[in-house]
Formats: sequence, structure tokens, C-alpha cells
Amino acid sequence: DVAIEYDPDILQAAILHDTIEDTETTQAELLMKFGKTVTDYVVEMTDDKSLPKAERKRLQIVNAPHKSKGAKLIKYCDKICNITDVMNNPPTHWSLERRKEYYDWAEQVVNALGREELKLDWYFEKRIREAREKLGME
Repeated sequence: DVAIEYDPDILQAAILHDTIEDTETTQAELLMKFGKTVTDYVVEMTDDKSLPKAERKRLQIVNAPHKSKGAKLIKYCDKICNITDVMNNPPTHWSLERRKEYYDWAEQVVNALGREELKLDWYFEKRIREAREKLGME
């Protein structure tokens, strides 16, 4: 719905953003296949899975303002997609309270990004409002 960025490096990194975190793919492999810029974005998006989940979530908020513009765009879009997924097809074991907590946390991450992308901000607000309405929160 929202066309913001056509930079091929950002688009590739958006597709690959969880690759290091969720697969056996290494940074070196990404570098060889996709180049430095894409790899740098993916690394910037990668959570340290050796940390407890609560700490990883906290660090996403703390680190958000310091991300590059490309990583901020990817993070923004990732949160929009995740909210949409949780709203339309939540994990079966997630309670309404767990979904509410996710929406609140995702909003904290987006707030920390700086809300500089007006079209994305508009779309994020639309999605978060729909998600909360579906839970009966608004």
C-alpha cells in the first residue's frame, strides 16, 4: 500500500533482515552474495540471540534511534508487517494480553525510531489502531 523506498539494497536487506538471526547463514555468506551495504543493513537488524528475549526487546528500543536511515525503514516496515500478522493470524498460544503487549512494545520501537517517515508513520498508526480495535482496546 505504501511505496516509500526503491533503493535495491534496502529492499534486499528487508527481505533478508532475519537471515543471520534465524538461519545458519553467516555474515560472510551474505557479504559474498549481496555485498557490503545489504550485509551491513542485515547485521544492523540482527538481534543477539544469546541474550534473553526481554533484553533483546529492550535493546531494540534503546538502539532504534541510532540505526541508519535504511535500517530504520526496514525496522518500521517489519513492525507494520508483524502487527498485521499478529492482528490477522496471531499465534494460537498468544492471549489477548500477549497481543496487547506486542502492540505496545512495537509502538515503543517505532517511537524510538523517530517517526520521521510520514507515510510510514501514517500507515503504522492505521495498522496499530486497527489491531487495537480488533482486540477491543479502542
